[in-house]
Amino acid sequence: MQSNAIKETNFSFPGQTSYYKGKVRDVYTIDNSLLVMVVSDRISAFDVVLPRAIPYKGQVLNQIAAKFLKATEDIVPNWVLDVPDPSVTIGKMCVPFKVEMVIRGYLSGHAWREYRDGKRIICGVQMPDGMKENDKFPEPIITPTTKASVGHDEDISREAILAQGIVAEADYLKLEEYTRKLYRRGTEMAADKGLILVDTKYEFGKLGDEICLIDEIHTPDSSRYFYLEGYQERQEKGEKQKQLSKEFVREWLIANGFQGKDGQQVPVMTDDFILQVSERYIELYEHITGERFVKSDVTDVLSRVESNINEAITKLV
Repeated sequence: MQSNAIKETNFSFPGQTSYYKGKVRDVYTIDNSLLVMVVSDRISAFDVVLPRAIPYKGQVLNQIAAKFLKATEDIVPNWVLDVPDPSVTIGKMCVPFKVEMVIRGYLSGHAWREYRDGKRIICGVQMPDGMKENDKFPEPIITPTTKASVGHDEDISREAILAQGIVAEADYLKLEEYTRKLYRRGTEMAADKGLILVDTKYEFGKLGDEICLIDEIHTPDSSRYFYLEGYQERQEKGEKQKQLSKEFVREWLIANGFQGKDGQQVPVMTDDFILQVSERYIELYEHITGERFVKSDVTDVLSRVESNINEAITKLV
């Protein structure tokens, strides 16, 4: 099974002008106007790409993102033109803003770790005293990060973004407005499926004067979900929340002595663990979409992907 996961691609397409390998995505530029995004089965945590790929993970991410981008295009235009393969999206090439818009409805993950260590301000936003891990914020908070090409993304405040001229003020206010509206829609869609959208991130770019939503949205790589049923009860008892996100991978790594720090070795990922991660991704897909996951044919996965992209490019250029 592992050999049929998409660990990396190295295609050459007609009109290809550049190629970029991200942590999870392989991105091909065609004629400096189209982006072909292959969502690989690589998995990253603590900004480190782990050594083994997770079967069907790319398909899960790509298909969830396609569904939510379609479901939010009335809020903000997005980059997508075609989804020609379960693991591929092709879209318009936008100039990305150099910030990621993170929005948090609950005190979890990174925000909780900061809070636990005594901090009450994150990205210039005040957090109330007296909160417990996974409590709901009175209002969702936006905690942007700078988008690093290499290494860790860094927390940054709205004030610093504007002062440093990273994003023009008029654009940034629009990004905040879109972020809140998208999170509200994502929250409603999650609740409809018995889930809580705890926190998530959005990336935006510009095509001419138009702001577009780019990359993926509401996937387990960019979001954290809790099960709605039993949430309140677990909070009152001080129990861990039942969640669907990549956090369980981070927790496994931490338990095995790895947090991406210098000198730390990634623990051995067994076949059982790989299978478990794959099943968790599929479980999230089925919960968040309300549809049964149909595993794509991976007997010759790279040929399938390449052929589908070539066919789509011919129609788009």
